[in-house]
Amino acid sequence: MQPLLIYNTLSRQKELFKPLHEGRVGMYVCGPTVYGDAHLGHARPAITFDLLFRYLQHIGYKVRYVRNITDVGHLEHDADEGEDKIAKKARLEQLEPMEVAQYYTNRFHEAIGALNCLPPSIEPHATGHIIEQQQLVQQILDNGYAYESNGSVYFNVEKYNKDYKYGILSGRDLENIKDASRELAGVGEKKNQADFALWKAAQPEHIMRWPSPWSDGFPGWHCECTAMGRKYLGEHFDIHGGGMDLIFPHHECEIAQAVASQGSQMVHYWMHNNMITIDGKKMGKSYNNFITLPQFFDGSHPLLTQAYTPMTIRFFILQAHYRSTVDFGNEALQAAEKGFSRLMDGYKAVLRLQEGQKVKGQPQVEMKYVDELREKLYDAMNDDLNSPIVISNLFDACRVINSVIDKKASITAEVAKALADVFHTFAFDILGLTPETGNSNKAREEAFGHVVDMILEQRQQAKNEKNWALSDKIRDELAAFGFEVKDTKDGFSWTLNK
Repeated sequence: MQPLLIYNTLSRQKELFKPLHEGRVGMYVCGPTVYGDAHLGHARPAITFDLLFRYLQHIGYKVRYVRNITDVGHLEHDADEGEDKIAKKARLEQLEPMEVAQYYTNRFHEAIGALNCLPPSIEPHATGHIIEQQQLVQQILDNGYAYESNGSVYFNVEKYNKDYKYGILSGRDLENIKDASRELAGVGEKKNQADFALWKAAQPEHIMRWPSPWSDGFPGWHCECTAMGRKYLGEHFDIHGGGMDLIFPHHECEIAQAVASQGSQMVHYWMHNNMITIDGKKMGKSYNNFITLPQFFDGSHPLLTQAYTPMTIRFFILQAHYRSTVDFGNEALQAAEKGFSRLMDGYKAVLRLQEGQKVKGQPQVEMKYVDELREKLYDAMNDDLNSPIVISNLFDACRVINSVIDKKASITAEVAKALADVFHTFAFDILGLTPETGNSNKAREEAFGHVVDMILEQRQQAKNEKNWALSDKIRDELAAFGFEVKDTKDGFSWTLNK
């Protein structure tokens, strides 16, 4: 089995994963700004880093997974001027800002929980760590890499760039950054267009404010992750994750803040999931294709032809490698729905083989096949979390399982159990998929299967008595409900295609 390799955005290559402390992993992932419902842009990193969290734990690491809630400081257009996104929502809805933040935090947990993402070890809020952020700002000021201006504090990018290098994560050159930022409002307070806010003096109308040595104000957006990452994971930790859209400026600024405050980088591996598009277009309110997770789940957005279950969304996202782009569309989601159903049918089928099945003259499924399958699955996960290859190999296992169900191959009880265990480990424990049975439980599922088997036994009896009309009627009515019945030389098999 190959060792775990992960792609480090900082080095732009796959690297052997070696944690700073043996047996332990510190992982920080940027969470949501809670002023609206969770959407696909939230779902992808949540699922990507849930996959990493699950796998690291599975292979024996003790993982501290920190994912923040941004409830202050994230201004409109990710800029240093404008209104706080949460405060603006509160003003429009005549609510307290924390009322807005709490409501959408609850909604985020509900939607991401439906996707079967495990909760993080710690979920710190920016508003709960104002003191830590002020301490970070003071350290940067003391080290000479920031300056005060009209009660606000800005990071001096040009000075930092002379001593270190600004742009190492994004690959951007400081001159290009300056050119790209010439049109920004509020440059008057800054020495340089590329400088970014560490602390902002609050205007009289600004609701969210805290006292500080510089002014009554609030922290800059980039401060919270550096301050909270250091508080909960230390000055040096293993993994920092997020969407690719955060590489610049957010994560670039995080690196600069860490180095300017403590003299060294905090993060060893930077990991980023790629973007999502909808029918080939970037998702955005201006394109009228901004679809929230609740809208996917209930099918209420006009671009959706139907509702899609949380597991369909999760399966669809995992079908693509986390560093590749994903295009959402109804046809692609419907295909994912069928694929997920086929995978779950394969697992149900292998459970029916727990007592083994011997067919004279047919090839035997050997334990060697299960061992090789397990190795392929681990190799795929160890190759930078290659979930599409894992899914592809699980589909191959489904074909083997179906060949046994169709009496084209034999299997012993021992091999069937080993195959079921491998399937369960990778589909459920690692990929985080779960059979969707509505409100039913395992006992109800089994009872449902027994009823179908009983009906088909009656059909078999009708066939034995040459009552073809009744036999065909049972088959056709089951087909109308989505059951596909196959006659075999030893009886019958069935699958539910809904």
